[in-house]
Amino acid sequence: MRYEEFTIEGRNAVLEAFRSGKTIDKLFVLDGCQDGPIKTITREARKHDTIINYVTKERLDQLSETKKHQGVVAFAAAYEYAQVEDMLKLAEEKGEPPFLFLLDNIEDPHNLGAIIRTANLAGAHGVIIPKRRAAGLTATVAKTSAGALNYTPVAKVTNLSAVIKELKDKGLWFVCADMDGTRMYDLDLRGPIGLVIGSEGEGVSRLVKEQCDFVASIPMKGDIDSLNASVAAGVLAYEIVRQRQ
Repeated sequence: MRYEEFTIEGRNAVLEAFRSGKTIDKLFVLDGCQDGPIKTITREARKHDTIINYVTKERLDQLSETKKHQGVVAFAAAYEYAQVEDMLKLAEEKGEPPFLFLLDNIEDPHNLGAIIRTANLAGAHGVIIPKRRAAGLTATVAKTSAGALNYTPVAKVTNLSAVIKELKDKGLWFVCADMDGTRMYDLDLRGPIGLVIGSEGEGVSRLVKEQCDFVASIPMKGDIDSLNASVAAGVLAYEIVRQRQ
């Protein structure tokens, strides 16, 4: 099901959005405001494991379209998130070993959209992103994905490392991208696999990297030492595709 992307403003509107089950990516609350209605809203947000950001009035005014936010602004996702189990089921239905993308610290919506597009074209069964320090499924992501978001499930999880552990128990193994790793051509990338991509600047976080079975590097011949995250995802994904043929 598709949702319209929009901001939800005002205490009653935000509270009803949570109670009606709308997918809320982030909640922005006026810092220091702890009256009854705000406490009720933040309690609902925690029930849904929504990220809460406490910000200044100036920041809320910037985020608000109506300028009548009453101390609270919520951002709804443009698309509904899937569950990780949906991706495994999709692989099973296709009779294929699972192939998943896991994105760590990808905060640029253009990068996220481009990676979802690559995931679809490479035959991946889904993309997993963390709730914190990650772009959500905004209209920009949808547009950049060139329609792939309609076909490729995206799950949002609280703890990426914990999900990797759970998927390992189900037979997947994981490779992350890092320039200090083993050349991707020297790794066996067949079978049930999760490809972990980090941000261009910080790469894959230490805790997530420690959960990976292999670290793959992309050979580079130029004068700079890193690729854009979406480009790196494409290069590694198609090495996986090549080996899975």
